[in-house]
Amino acid sequence: MSAFGLLPRLNCIHSFVCLDPTKNHGLQTSFHCLSKEVQQIKCSLFAVSHQPHHRLVSVPHRTPIGTFGGKMRSMSASELGGIAAKAALASLPKEFPVDSVIFGNVLQSDNAGPYLARHVSHRAGLPVHVPALTVNRLCGSGFQSVINGVHEIQLGESEIVLAGGAENMSKAPYTLSGSSRWGQRYGIDPILEDSLAATLIDQYPNKTPMGITAENLAEKYGISREQCDEFALLSQQRYAAAQQAGRFDAEIVPIELKTKAGVESLALDEHPRPQTTAATLAKLKPAFKPNGVTTAGNASGINDGAAAVIVASEDAVKRHGLTPLARIVSWQAVGVDPSIMGIGPVTAIQGALKRANLSLGDMEIVEVNEAFAAQYLAVEKELGLDRAITNANGGGIAIGHPLAASGARIVAHLTHELQRTRKKYAVGSACIGGGQGIAMIFERV
Repeated sequence: MSAFGLLPRLNCIHSFVCLDPTKNHGLQTSFHCLSKEVQQIKCSLFAVSHQPHHRLVSVPHRTPIGTFGGKMRSMSASELGGIAAKAALASLPKEFPVDSVIFGNVLQSDNAGPYLARHVSHRAGLPVHVPALTVNRLCGSGFQSVINGVHEIQLGESEIVLAGGAENMSKAPYTLSGSSRWGQRYGIDPILEDSLAATLIDQYPNKTPMGITAENLAEKYGISREQCDEFALLSQQRYAAAQQAGRFDAEIVPIELKTKAGVESLALDEHPRPQTTAATLAKLKPAFKPNGVTTAGNASGINDGAAAVIVASEDAVKRHGLTPLARIVSWQAVGVDPSIMGIGPVTAIQGALKRANLSLGDMEIVEVNEAFAAQYLAVEKELGLDRAITNANGGGIAIGHPLAASGARIVAHLTHELQRTRKKYAVGSACIGGGQGIAMIFERV
């Protein structure tokens, strides 16, 4: 097909939204085409209009975040994803048609794992003809699912996409590794491997645990154990204050749990420890190396949970009378040195800002996923972040980090926060095991 044949489906990468009650505004345009040749053709034909062809719409919801081995441990990732997806869809008119489902998942912790996005679609009650795609960019999967939804809209493949992420880390299985399937040699026992622990180690090239990458950053940036504990305590305190003020109420959908006593409703996150003190944190032993700075108290948790968001074109928004929370201005995924993977948000945020022709000073709300306190502090130091507006309601250390769900959770929280605070711009980001980073910028509408 010629470049001219592609043009009707290639609309420039403009801006995108997430949904709620305000008016449509003119959006600044930025664009990236598939090749220089196509870019030149598009510029001559379309002159880069400042009225966007597409926007993204979001009605974000998430489940409570469960703690490792907690009340949600028996629920599959697809069950959790289905609950979040159903809540997002319930906010829409019944005739609102979904064209595609894109969900992130990392661990595939049960037999349904390879089918996750498809099963989320079924559990959400979508018609059988709606296709589904499961994506895995590790800790950035929740962000990536939303970005993939934008791509489908830009290419004209979809108008309305259900995106999100789901994870049940509690269900991660033990496996028999090696040649067990093909017969074990006499006298050699099969190797029982914890798939969860193995996933949290970057196998290439040097089998580096994620915690060691945080220790590497602490050494590089001169970050102390005391600084890590201080930040971990702040995360817990900020979360407790935000939860008490009801700042998560709009995004959380309660889940029904079957117990021996009947049915229990869980509407609060399980992982936060509001009673945490500096003294209790100081007593914890280093988790990854002698005299290291990272402990169980200043790192994110191992968690279960899901989040979902509706992404739609501007035409679909107008046609169905929807009101957006925010638009997605830009995004960026980057690669970094795997041994210091936690620094990934730095160049990801810088890239997203450059694409949007914005500066860090324009951002009024900032979220950096807290994989480890040392990792966050390195990013803060490198970017010069204002801690007063960064993770202002607590982050992964308090809330938890259910891998593929975390990015979608951050999207949900940022878009709700933009409306609550009436701020204009927000940026969310995450580091990614294996040496990547991802970021997205939002604007309230």
